[in-house]
Amino acid sequence: MIPASPVMDFLLTRRSRPAKMLTAPAPDRDALMRLLTVAARVPDHGKLEPWRFIVLTPAAIARLTETIAARATERDLPPEARAKAVSPFASSPVVVAVVASPKPSAKIPEIEQTLSVGGVCLSLVNAALASGWGACWLTGWPAMDRPVLDSLGLAPHEWIAGFIHIGTCSITPPERPRPDIAQLTEWRA
Repeated sequence: MIPASPVMDFLLTRRSRPAKMLTAPAPDRDALMRLLTVAARVPDHGKLEPWRFIVLTPAAIARLTETIAARATERDLPPEARAKAVSPFASSPVVVAVVASPKPSAKIPEIEQTLSVGGVCLSLVNAALASGWGACWLTGWPAMDRPVLDSLGLAPHEWIAGFIHIGTCSITPPERPRPDIAQLTEWRA
């Protein structure tokens, strides 16, 4: 049996907060640096640090939103798809773009580096939630659109693993269905 602990209780009940529910205030620079420090404590074989962070505050979020809206128009997306791409950024007071920046390595394959970057995204969300903030991890087509990535200054080999939205959320969203672990688990002896 797993002994009771506040950490396990948190992990067993954690729930992301939708970006549309996030408002100001957001963590200040010092608090964000602490969250980013926690996020970087993930497995990183070879100590390659195949990630980096771009912290977007309101003015930068507004510029990114304009870029996304323009790209949605250029891509001739229907109005609903345009709104869906822009709306997560509308109320978020801070967004951290977690940039996947794989490094050449003879020992550590790129997929392992990608998995490490995913760990960074989840760790950042969990650190924010554990600190009392609302947070969620989103991607969508803007995270993979080269002109959007270029507007953020990403190198050609880099991409966005996640836009982590962080802010204040006074509403707890309803619980969602969770997987039946027994159906997804195979025990071998």
